[in-house]
Amino acid sequence: MNSAAIAAADPESASPRLEHFPIAIFSIVMGMTGLALAWLKAHAVLGMPFMVGEGLRGTASILFILLLVVYSLKALRYPQAIVMEMRHPVRINFFATISISLLLLATAYVETHPEVALWLWGVGAALQLMLTLAIFSSWLHHTHYEIHHANPAWFIPVVGNILVPIAGVRLASPELSWFFFSIGLVFWIVLLTIVLYRLFFHEPLPVRLTPTLFILLAPPSVGFIAYLQLDGNNLDAFARILYYTALFLALLLASNAVRFLRTPFFISAWAYSFPLAALTIATLVMSTRQPGPVFMALGLGLLALVSLVVAMLTVKTLVAAGRRQICAPE
Repeated sequence: MNSAAIAAADPESASPRLEHFPIAIFSIVMGMTGLALAWLKAHAVLGMPFMVGEGLRGTASILFILLLVVYSLKALRYPQAIVMEMRHPVRINFFATISISLLLLATAYVETHPEVALWLWGVGAALQLMLTLAIFSSWLHHTHYEIHHANPAWFIPVVGNILVPIAGVRLASPELSWFFFSIGLVFWIVLLTIVLYRLFFHEPLPVRLTPTLFILLAPPSVGFIAYLQLDGNNLDAFARILYYTALFLALLLASNAVRFLRTPFFISAWAYSFPLAALTIATLVMSTRQPGPVFMALGLGLLALVSLVVAMLTVKTLVAAGRRQICAPE
């Protein structure tokens, strides 16, 4: 990414842009890793080429390291900018994109490189717990939150907890995975109520945050996958409720596709990617539990859609970086 490369190569000349390097940029890693996981699952279920998922996994890994280096430079040179992001009612939630990226990368490597996955998962789970405690504490003891600050980005710390069991059941005690899953599931329901109340009865989301509506897909989709891991791959009534809730939300969002297509590009547009990838993986998993053409075709269609979305977002991000529209003050 141009802005990241400039900042890494010449921090002095890029320092004004480095100060505005957004924490939300790690959502790119989430989207890229989610797509990698979707292709890896498609390899197992549909026989799609393994090299596609492997290549995307490698790309996401390099991107995460690059973005982490640049953001660390920002933390060293502009610590006050980090503090401001942590105090911001919306941006604070995007700090969890770092821990979620680690957990997703751990999931991507757990089959082929379990030793690497264990370290990624351990650091990611510990960081996720610390961020969840810090963000929840900021909600409980706030002095600046108002109802219009509530938006789907508030789900991000919750989704991270639900992600832990997907690789965690193979890397640590199942009880630890149940601990994280319980946190994520209960507070997903709580936050869903708050966010829907805000959306139903208060002013619409700012245009910049419109893509975050896709985050509504993530908790039930990831929850479905995690629950099957925890419950021995048993497709019971609760698993079905999680999956079909995600499917309904996908239909709801699809019925508003024109609104999303008309929304200008912001870095928040990467919110389209990971939730779609999560639903794709959940559908491919569902196709193995309910054999037949319906879920298989739906999974294949979603794989094509999320691949197209990530490709378009990548191009738009590079164009925006070239025009210096990223890493600029809002």
